[in-house]
Amino acid sequence: MRIAFAALLALIAVSAAGEAQAQNYPWCAILSGDLGGVTSCAFSTPEQCRATVSGVGGFCIQNPSGASAPAGVPRRVKPRP
Repeated sequence: MRIAFAALLALIAVSAAGEAQAQNYPWCAILSGDLGGVTSCAFSTPEQCRATVSGVGGFCIQNPSGASAPAGVPRRVKPRP
């Protein structure tokens, strides 16, 4: 079941990208289990990333390339105390 879900997730990611310009979002999922070592930097928020890895296993990190949210995606900023 996990492999089927992961394959579906990969198919959706590939078809969504199509021939469009690649997106580089600020959050990356490092997938584990049967997909060990696969990295997907396709998330605007850590919540989106965590929702993805909760279904297939793995963890989330900030994009090491220093990517920022794409235009039109608001970034949350915590107010200083």
